[in-house]
Amino acid sequence: MATTLKAVGIGQMFKPAAARPGESYGAPGTGRSTGISVVTVLTLFVLWWVATHAGWIKPLFLPAPEAILARFQKVLAEGFAGASLWEHAGASLARVFGAFALACVTAIPIGIAMGVNRVFRGIFDPPIEFYRPIPPLAYLPLTIIWFGIGETQKIILIYLAIFAPMALAARAGVRSVAIEQIHAAYSMGASRAQVVRNVILPAALPEILIGMRIGIGFGWTTLVAAEMVAATAGLGYMVLSASEFLVTEVVIMGILIIGAVAYLFDLGMRWLERRLVPWKGKV
Repeated sequence: MATTLKAVGIGQMFKPAAARPGESYGAPGTGRSTGISVVTVLTLFVLWWVATHAGWIKPLFLPAPEAILARFQKVLAEGFAGASLWEHAGASLARVFGAFALACVTAIPIGIAMGVNRVFRGIFDPPIEFYRPIPPLAYLPLTIIWFGIGETQKIILIYLAIFAPMALAARAGVRSVAIEQIHAAYSMGASRAQVVRNVILPAALPEILIGMRIGIGFGWTTLVAAEMVAATAGLGYMVLSASEFLVTEVVIMGILIIGAVAYLFDLGMRWLERRLVPWKGKV
């Protein structure tokens, strides 16, 4: 009896608080977590400001926030490394989102096919699992040999970084579908195409969206590597050019811009996820 009560007490101790109507447990960006995030960001900026103004870190290694803001205004007005800030940002966005769009129309269907058909899984699984752990810098020279040093090579390099996580996420989503749902659809006379469209795809959609979020993160990570060779504009190119001349303000500014754009896209994907799969986390 005492053991039972003790187990119940432990269960109650770790039982999550009841969510309000229409709110899922642990929903990002809601309630108390948003306040904690804001406090965390403000604390980091305060520590940054104190460390630079107290002389703990030399400006060469970490400039003060106002120095980066001043440099941002200067680059916005005059440009940097032969291009304006808008040209740098536009070139990078075109490369990353061009590769992302290409991955969406290829990786997701291939991942779904791998999940529903063992022949496709046998064909695509070995090469994807082989190259997935390889860092993009390792096959950067190969993409240059195959595709030259133009825009195609840069987009292909980013595309390869995005492709694997998106395809594997789509496959995992398909494999997570309950077999009872598929049998129920077949018992009601659904065809294979109808099962895939009306049962498998909706159930796999949460995993597919997560794969898209992870994939675009890999795309931004690969951007600097893609712009190392024969680039004349781009945020990664701007950061690399600034690092060669030890212009730390521009390096940090470029990193902050890349992070901000990636974070805004992630917020957009979260919004899309709430619209397309509103049941996620509530059932």
